[in-house]
Amino acid sequence: MTPPKRALAPNFSLPEFRAALGMFATGVTIVTARGPDGAPVGLTANSFNSVSMTPPLVLWSLARSAGSMPAFERGSHYAINILAAEQHALAERFASKAIDRFADLAFREGAGGAPIIEGAAAVFECFNRSRYEEGDHVIFVGEVERCERREGAQPLIFHGGRYFTELPL
Repeated sequence: MTPPKRALAPNFSLPEFRAALGMFATGVTIVTARGPDGAPVGLTANSFNSVSMTPPLVLWSLARSAGSMPAFERGSHYAINILAAEQHALAERFASKAIDRFADLAFREGAGGAPIIEGAAAVFECFNRSRYEEGDHVIFVGEVERCERREGAQPLIFHGGRYFTELPL
């Protein structure tokens, strides 16, 4: 039997797909960089994953329509800040539009000037290695140049449209 050359048409609606995806609990990140004008840019993302240990690679994705796309496409570096449970307000702030996301935010400069958010559970400072256009998003693969973690930090978790923190079994 010859395998199909294309996927079948979906048998679900977009809201059903989104709700099913929401059943996968993820961590929450804020991805930061410097724009062409040097201003810091950042956004909340939960599309983060490890790719390779050697070389150390991670990935995340961004909607093609995102206003920050030019900064991430053109910049040499970005930082993936893994949020701790007490940083849930930052996750909401960086998911909002038309506000100064960096107002009164404690951060320092990392590789290529990418902002490193103070208090993050972990940080991956990445060289912008490659990009892949798929569907309505661009997948960014970063080569990790530096990483750090905060011992004892409780993770911020996103599941079913709500924020949670770790509960031991």
